[in-house]
Amino acid sequence: MKLFTDFKEWRFEDPPSYAELPIDDNPEYMVPVAVKNAVFSKVPPEPMVGNTLLVCSSHDALTDLLELDPIVAESEEFLNFMNGKYLPNGSLTVSHRYGGYQFGYWADQLGDGRAHILGEYKNSKGELWQVQLKGSGLTPYSRFGDGRAVLRSSIREMIGSEAAYYLGIPTTRAAAIVVSDEHKVLRDKSYCGRMRPERTAIVARLAPAWYRLGSFEILHKRKEPELMKKLMDHIIKHHFPEIDALDEGDKYVKFFSEVAHRNLDMVATWQGFGFVHGVLNTDNISVFGLTIDYGPYGFMDRFSTYYVPNTSDDLGRYAYNKQPDIVLWNLGKFFEAISPILTEDQIQRINEIQSTLKEYVTTKILKTHLMKFGLSEVREGDDKFVEEFHSMLERTMADYTTTFRQLAEVEPSAMTDAAALDSKWSLKKLPESSNWTEWVKKYTARLEEEHVTEEIRIKRMSKVNPVYVPRNWMMQEAITEADELSFTKVRFLMELLKKPYEVNEEAEKLGYSSEPPSWSYGIKISCSS
Repeated sequence: MKLFTDFKEWRFEDPPSYAELPIDDNPEYMVPVAVKNAVFSKVPPEPMVGNTLLVCSSHDALTDLLELDPIVAESEEFLNFMNGKYLPNGSLTVSHRYGGYQFGYWADQLGDGRAHILGEYKNSKGELWQVQLKGSGLTPYSRFGDGRAVLRSSIREMIGSEAAYYLGIPTTRAAAIVVSDEHKVLRDKSYCGRMRPERTAIVARLAPAWYRLGSFEILHKRKEPELMKKLMDHIIKHHFPEIDALDEGDKYVKFFSEVAHRNLDMVATWQGFGFVHGVLNTDNISVFGLTIDYGPYGFMDRFSTYYVPNTSDDLGRYAYNKQPDIVLWNLGKFFEAISPILTEDQIQRINEIQSTLKEYVTTKILKTHLMKFGLSEVREGDDKFVEEFHSMLERTMADYTTTFRQLAEVEPSAMTDAAALDSKWSLKKLPESSNWTEWVKKYTARLEEEHVTEEIRIKRMSKVNPVYVPRNWMMQEAITEADELSFTKVRFLMELLKKPYEVNEEAEKLGYSSEPPSWSYGIKISCSS
């Protein structure tokens, strides 16, 4: 694979695949409008003022996906590209039109209010990657916003998406972040009525495409079935070739099934890692089953069934335990949206698929949890076995990530020995629960049933139970430093989280696998960004 060392030689596909779809060419692109009969709006990015500084880049995303030598990220051309000043050959800058249900209510037209798709790169593996800038200026979908993103939310997006990738969570990617040394915007970070200036930043995000469930919902609500059919045919043709080869009557049914199962597979991995998205609106669900739009997300510290990282989610609609059902609800809305272009036979077949999805995701999540214990087969009573462990975690306020990692470090025969647990700061809390000894007996018996040796148990558990996840307190420290235009901690986190299953000496000195500081347990993240 040849890597480009001169960014001026790198170029997009010309034309990009999305040029086949209707694009609104309203010259008053900075005015919020109700766009009709289009999937995109043609909009140029608006550069930030001041000097553009590189916060960090993902070397793997640059090399593996875009075939750029990481040294390119330091070049003036690349920094100008990140700031929307330089557009490579083949660029077609657009913002995507979509709608969505937010917290269960239809919110009408939403769209890319501060994001611009610049173009589409086809690498030597034949993969299509759309490059999108987020925080790059006003669009027809900006509503009451200013088209900008602040540094703290951009860092969280960058670290979250890349960390998720290395953990094994299906996700969009992020290539780089830049920040202006002088451009600031006002934000009410805590929604308390106090606006303060914050640094603006732009993050380059990567995905095969940026279509969401809401991409179809807006066309349903605006009664544009012909355009909906064109959009679905386009997505199938360019991104689901195995479906495109099917008979005409099967394509849409298979497409729904694929979208549904990919998203349910995704949420099952979330549950395994204790990840909570925070804003599971239908406009934040990708048709590719990728985690998208990293806003007020969080990886649990202390285990809580009802964990909610988002300050705006007062009723806990998107809590940890509700995520699978919310994804199912969202898929129901997706089915409702595409129904006008389906035949009666297709509707009946999708209804049959829908009736199986609850059981599918429940089993998928159970298998995911069992793997965390080193088990690979589902047996009768396993759901209660997992629930009992989670209950002990919750009652003793043990750490979700670290407890599982430490569980792999102690032989089952020693798990009731206080001396063996003494150095395990989180695991040693579990014997405080009255049923710990009984649970250990069940665990031992369960391992014997599957003939899981200690060597196999450790190997399996070490592959799915990370040492490090991007905890909110770790990112907050990096953000505080970055506000002073020092990016050492951000870049260290980016490198550390590329190998989340390996112990890192420097990270250990920083306490990244130790008990989180007491101040960190109250951290919640707002949608302000």
